Order: sequence, then structure tokens, then C-alpha cells
Amino acid sequence: MADLITEEEYPAYGIFCGGLGAASAMIFSAMGAAYGTAKSGSTIATVAVARPELVMKSIIPVVMAGIIAIYGLVVAVLIAGSLDSPSEGYTAYQGFLHLGAGLSVGLSGLAAGIAIGIVGDAGVRGNAQQPRLFVGMILILIFAEVLGLYGLIVAIYLYTKK
Repeated sequence: MADLITEEEYPAYGIFCGGLGAASAMIFSAMGAAYGTAKSGSTIATVAVARPELVMKSIIPVVMAGIIAIYGLVVAVLIAGSLDSPSEGYTAYQGFLHLGAGLSVGLSGLAAGIAIGIVGDAGVRGNAQQPRLFVGMILILIFAEVLGLYGLIVAIYLYTKK
């Protein structure tokens, strides 16, 4: 009788929180990546009409926005792979850690995607008028991208806690 797993030890809401963490990681980081891609991509299309030779240089913000979604995908897959039923020992503590990890990478990815979209929009327009702005645009995009990387680092740290 001492081996029985009780609802008090392994509550069912733990798995809900873990699943919500995986969903949050993917949903919010994908929203950030989508915004960054849409905002930068529409400007690239506009600039490409007048300066088609700049299209490949201008695609960098779109690539960087896509990387944000990869951060969320990595954490979502890690969390989803470790989800077990409460009867198999998935605790509320693990669920809350996974929720925190998912929110960490998801919301920081959302913020980074918005920043990449805004910088990419202005940077592509500016680069079309003054090519010397390209290096500055890349540096600002890196600073925006690293916000998502910080969220990924915190998420992995939270995920590995026991």
C-alpha cells in the first residue's frame, strides 16, 4: 500500500502546466518570428522593386526572425518529450518548471521577434538609401536576437532542474 501514487503527491494539474509550457514556448516564439518575418519581408518586397540587387542582403532580418522560432521549437520538443502521466511520476513541481521554461523562451522570443521586425523594417529601408548603414543594421539585429537567446538559456536551465 505504501507504493500507491496518490493525487496529493502527483496532482493532475502538473501535466497541464507542463503541456502549457510546451505550447507557450512554440506559440509565443512563433508569433514573434512571424511578426519579424512579416514586417521585414514586406519592406524587402517594397525595396526590391527599386533596388533588386539588395534582396539577398536584406533577407538577413527574416533569417534571424526564423531562428527565434527554432529556439521555441527546441524547448517545446524537450518539454513535450519529458511529459509523463501523473501515475508515472510527473510532479506538479516539474510541471511548473516546464511552464516557466516555456514562458521564458516564448515571451522573450515574442519580444525579440517584434524587435527584429521593427529594426529589419527600418534597416532595410535605410540600407536602400545609404549602403553604409548595413553593418549598423546587422549589429542592432544581433542585439535584438540575443534577447531570444537569453530566454532559451533560462528555459534550458529551468528544464534541467529536478
